[in-house]
Amino acid sequence: MAEAAKRKLKVGIISANWGVQAHLPAWRTVGDDIEVAAICTAHQETAEAAAGANAIGRAFWDYRAMCADPDLDIIDCGTRPSLRYDMVMTALGNDKHVYNGIPFAVDLPHARAMLTLQRERKKVGVVDAFIQAIPAVARMKELIDEGFLGELYFVSSSFNQQLFNRQSRHFPYNWFADRANGADALRNLGSHMLHPLVHLFGEIEEVVGQADICRKEWKFFDGGSVRPQVIDTALAMLRFRKGGMAQIATSWVAADGPGWSLEAFGSRGRLLAHAPAFPFPATTRLFAAPAGSNYTPIAEELAIPERLGQVPGATLDANVFASPVMPMARVFADMVQAIRSGGDGAPSFAQACHVQQIVEGIHQSFKTRAWVNMRDVQ
Repeated sequence: MAEAAKRKLKVGIISANWGVQAHLPAWRTVGDDIEVAAICTAHQETAEAAAGANAIGRAFWDYRAMCADPDLDIIDCGTRPSLRYDMVMTALGNDKHVYNGIPFAVDLPHARAMLTLQRERKKVGVVDAFIQAIPAVARMKELIDEGFLGELYFVSSSFNQQLFNRQSRHFPYNWFADRANGADALRNLGSHMLHPLVHLFGEIEEVVGQADICRKEWKFFDGGSVRPQVIDTALAMLRFRKGGMAQIATSWVAADGPGWSLEAFGSRGRLLAHAPAFPFPATTRLFAAPAGSNYTPIAEELAIPERLGQVPGATLDANVFASPVMPMARVFADMVQAIRSGGDGAPSFAQACHVQQIVEGIHQSFKTRAWVNMRDVQ
């Protein structure tokens, strides 16, 4: 940690798709003491092309070689969940700090193994659940901590998109259809929902749920089709360990895809965060109302403090607020601070492991058609 505090930290990104679109500009927003020094893809030609097109110094086409590079401090793992486990374990084994994607893992044993090694190596491990860093959600957290809700009664959250209603054969995420890749609507969109729930209200104790493959065939508008092997729609109820309950609903074949929302009700008031499509800083709005005796909803939109839209040491272009770059940069800045001064970044591997446990518990509930306690999810 002391050595890291004295010099520029260097990042290696695995992925030339989302890694270049969102992660690269977010890292470059964090500050002058961070450098994206390397990029890795599966093939030499694509790695070198990505490095050249984005002014990145080194190209790798073997993640093991990248993870072994003594010049790198942080490995940012994009790509598919089924591939990321070996990448994360190799990075940690080479004493790198790790930023890992969502879904965190293909199953709970893999999630626990990554958390265990991260702790053993005393490295910072952070995951790509950046919704909790969006200004409206950060303000929601402050209000909850200040007691705005009072005693929590219940939470209702939904995340519905139409990703696979009628897409191209060349859509970059058609691999979601194959169960072996570790994706489904609950693991992907659901994980993005569950992270802010846990962040705001604490750990989950018990779950029950149901799911289905509602769209049995993905027909591409430019010809061809595929029959998905994974659930596209899931519903669940949850009980928080500290009290209160929640319901969640998610689908990636939702007609008209109304987006993401998180609404909480307590003894003193109500809070609602909402965004159309995927939540971004510019589109996520926060509403609040105190408990009252009238029958007409009185929630009003809240102004978000400017400080919550800032990244320490960085100047942000207004355009980034229409993308995930700003909240991702806040997560990266927190990770860098943890590397330099000690402690965990957020969202941490520990939080990600608990979210994985919740996801697996809900999947288990599909089969048993009964409530599942987290202590019984192995």
